[in-house]
Amino acid sequence: MSYLASPKRYQSMEYRRCGHSGLQLPAISLGLWHNFGDTTLFDNSRDMLLCAFDLGITHFDLANNYGPPPGSAETNFGRILQQDLMPYRDEMVISSKAGYTMWEGPYGDWGSKKYLIASLNQSLKRMGLDYVDIFYHHRPDPNTPLEETMGALDLIVRQGKALYVGLSNYPAETARQAIKILRDLGTPCLIHQPKYSMFERWVEGGLLDVLQDEGVGSIAFSPLAGGLLTDRYLHGIPPDSRAAHSKFLKPEAITEQKLGQIKKLNDMALARGQKLSQMALAWVLRGDRITSVLIGASRTSQIEDAVGMLENRHFSAEEISAIERILAS
Repeated sequence: MSYLASPKRYQSMEYRRCGHSGLQLPAISLGLWHNFGDTTLFDNSRDMLLCAFDLGITHFDLANNYGPPPGSAETNFGRILQQDLMPYRDEMVISSKAGYTMWEGPYGDWGSKKYLIASLNQSLKRMGLDYVDIFYHHRPDPNTPLEETMGALDLIVRQGKALYVGLSNYPAETARQAIKILRDLGTPCLIHQPKYSMFERWVEGGLLDVLQDEGVGSIAFSPLAGGLLTDRYLHGIPPDSRAAHSKFLKPEAITEQKLGQIKKLNDMALARGQKLSQMALAWVLRGDRITSVLIGASRTSQIEDAVGMLENRHFSAEEISAIERILAS
């Protein structure tokens, strides 16, 4: 049976302007870093994508190396797009990136024009698209001139292969330089994608100020600190959890101090009438300096929970102070 999107999909989502651009992004976006590659059940990946779209999530974030194996998330996304979502293509914001290792040799990594152009061409082929809405440079390259990398992003827009461009993982001063180069080229930087959560707050040391000054939007990845900011680890490490199997969250990261903070935060979330994961997402969006939070998911219920956060995403000054005390403990 062919997919028909929910007629109510725009009723509960909040859409927020991305910097000084004309583009609005959903407050919650779906990332395809894990659980959309060839090692995941295809039907589950499809269910999550369709569930997200039915709930008003219009932004789907990929990268050339997402999987595993690298490239397979884009391939599977493209398959679902062609099978179910292509009639809604103009209601979707699809992004990809390049900057980490994708293929062997000197042209499959970092930030050269050679790599970025070739990588996006491959990504478009995997997804069956003529263009992406946003194309990011995934991380700064210490050996390639910033002018070359930004020039490649400018060229990609002029070629019609991306509508907008962005940066990811750039520190504040390098981001400011890159934003200026892009502006001078005539292709403004739309957005920056940094890692940001209650447990990782480096962006508060200058990057958010740069983005605000320059009129650039922001989308925070890993807002749940790899799953720490959920109720998953309140009673130890489940054998089927990310901490038990993934190289991105090690058991030793769940210290007694961290567990104590998580339990206090969980109590506070319950007092607010929501899950810890929902409160953690709402906290990243506090003050409206972050345009969108980028969630990962392994099942549809996690996506439903994330969207449910919007029913109670604001904090009193007392609640913000209480959270700060917990995080400082």
